[in-house]
Amino acid sequence: MERSDRRLNIALGIGLAGLVLVPWYRIEAGFYGLSWLKNFPTGSAEAPGILQAFEFGRWNLALIALIFAVAIAARFLRVSALRSNLLIAAGGAGILFLVWQGLAIGYTGWSWTINETLFGPLADGQPSMGAGAGLTALALVLFFAFGLAERGVLRGDAFVVASITLLVFLVAIFVFYPVGSMFVGAFQSFDGSFDPSGFVRNIQDPSIWSLDCLVGGNRCGIAWRTFFLAVLTASGSTILGLCFALVATRTRFPFKKGLRLLTILPIITPPFVIGLALILLFGRAGVVTQQISHIFGVEPGRWLYGLTGIWIAQVLSFTPISFLVLIGVVEGVSPSMEEASQTLRADRWRTFWRISLPLMKPGLANAFLIGFIESMADFGNPLVLGGSHGVLSTEIFFAVVGSQNDPSRAAVLAIILLVFTLSAFLAQRLWLAGKSFATVTGKADSGAHIALPRSLSIGVHAIVIPWALFTLVVYGMILVGGFVRTWGLDNTLTFEHYQRAFSFAFENGAIAWTGVAWNSFWTTMEIALISAPLTAAVGLLTAYLIVRQRFFGRSVFEFALMMSFAIPGTVIGISYVMAYNLPPLEMTGTALILIACFVFRNMPVGVRGGVAAMSQLDKSLDEASLTLRATSFRTIRKVILPLLRPAIVAALVYSFVRAITSISAVIFLVSAQYNMATSYIVGLVENGEYGVAVAYSSMLIVVMIIIITGFQLLVGERRLRRENRVATAFVPAAVPQEKATS
Repeated sequence: MERSDRRLNIALGIGLAGLVLVPWYRIEAGFYGLSWLKNFPTGSAEAPGILQAFEFGRWNLALIALIFAVAIAARFLRVSALRSNLLIAAGGAGILFLVWQGLAIGYTGWSWTINETLFGPLADGQPSMGAGAGLTALALVLFFAFGLAERGVLRGDAFVVASITLLVFLVAIFVFYPVGSMFVGAFQSFDGSFDPSGFVRNIQDPSIWSLDCLVGGNRCGIAWRTFFLAVLTASGSTILGLCFALVATRTRFPFKKGLRLLTILPIITPPFVIGLALILLFGRAGVVTQQISHIFGVEPGRWLYGLTGIWIAQVLSFTPISFLVLIGVVEGVSPSMEEASQTLRADRWRTFWRISLPLMKPGLANAFLIGFIESMADFGNPLVLGGSHGVLSTEIFFAVVGSQNDPSRAAVLAIILLVFTLSAFLAQRLWLAGKSFATVTGKADSGAHIALPRSLSIGVHAIVIPWALFTLVVYGMILVGGFVRTWGLDNTLTFEHYQRAFSFAFENGAIAWTGVAWNSFWTTMEIALISAPLTAAVGLLTAYLIVRQRFFGRSVFEFALMMSFAIPGTVIGISYVMAYNLPPLEMTGTALILIACFVFRNMPVGVRGGVAAMSQLDKSLDEASLTLRATSFRTIRKVILPLLRPAIVAALVYSFVRAITSISAVIFLVSAQYNMATSYIVGLVENGEYGVAVAYSSMLIVVMIIIITGFQLLVGERRLRRENRVATAFVPAAVPQEKATS
């Protein structure tokens, strides 16, 4: 009883603070600037919700005050069915009413004509919701959750119920609401009225769906061009990733650690830097192009600018990611199954084709899916190398910020892009559903895989070695490009690009950051350092709920959270612009929209990492804590989190790096005040300042390597090692068992 009352007191305190102590509506000058204090609480723009309702005539907010009165009355009842029902009703009705009045009333009055017909015209509208509305909404969610807990839902565990309720509420706001707003925006005119003509015009546009390229024409439509490119990129990166994984695990290749090092580079590289490096190599003024022109007298061409160049850049970017996905799958194939096949007189080629490769299907499907989605969402490389061959991501961008200024077209293109990626996501899940690929059991297993067939070994080496060397050359060009005055015209070595970007001076005893890149650099670091711990916290909390709790709709809950991974960043960006540019939630141009984008875009990786780590912890650990009457929150804090340090660090590192290197969503959300590093570099590229762009990119790579190395040194590494080297032939003898080392 006492604990329940204490929880309710906290929720009521939050709600009353939202109604009485802070402005209800958004402060244009910024809430944290505190400039609103001089007019608080009597100013019409700064007044709290209670005064907005009874002093400034916004009677729609009076119902919120009435709902809080019901919750306060419930607080003084004993824990009973009546009290829990009142809390559930107050929380649920309050949330629904808050959402309805926020959507239904805009700046000038009713947003929907049906409301004006039913209730008559409004004398005044309302601006976007602010801190007061946010705190009130949080309190209403807690009322609803605590009411469910007092009814005995999930064994009355208030922390678990509140966590699930709050996560569902946040995902609805920051994932489903923006995507839904994008769908609605496809059927609206500039003034927000219903107008399906834009959708019909754009969905029937031949430039989107044309298949002339299949019948001898010059080019396909944007949709099919993007789809074919994604399939080619996914196929190429998956095949190359598999070759790299086979060389690293099934051969005696002497530079395996070097191959693993290559997997880090694309993760910490801004997504368009590969395109820049290819221009330095194969552009009209590139090193290779100029040498070929000089030796053979060939006129420099523009073959790199188009789908060929985009494909090369994307395969370079996404192959190491496929390798990361596949290497664990290749190592996980049970050696005993391969040995059993050879015992039955199958040769090494037949064993690989019929036993090993089919067991790698989950990894191959995941690698293909990641390559497909990443290619669809890729914005930087098509922008740098696309030329006149645009893809969906770049066309969406130009429909918003270009001369077209056609939000309906941008929404239609985003819907097409989303349909493609979700179709691939669902197809992969259906293909793997109901199939078992388990090869690792509790039984002892041989530690040696059979060697690859000789012809296959030669083939994968012939692919991997040239591609690895080509990758090293490309990244070498990234480093060198920042020290060349004007690539292809004046190859004099210079530091002027770094000086222009990152110069500083001492003025009046303090450091003055005089370089042009410092502003975006510090903004990027600030946003990344705020969003990374939030992403890790949300992801790991979600993983705890998925692994440790059993509740109705758990599978749907997990799928809904993971679906944000299948939504391309371009779609996230355009949907955020369309959702948060007007009431009820106006956040465009602020740091908050960038943080929300990063948290809910990168959350699925934290979820998967947390699920994998938490699945290894015996449930008896937290069951013992709960038996000793510890709460779920205390159990997580004292028992589970200390055992999840590697997963926590992995989530922090990934979310931090992704916040720095993301571009497809960020390009739509940055502002003059909050300009991220990647969007700033895109501006440099568009202005032809390749030297400064490469210098800035190199600095980001160095900073991220230092941060990742620091985390690795702090936490250490745990891995599973097999004692045996790769077998050259099948030897039916005892083999040491697998050992865990740290």
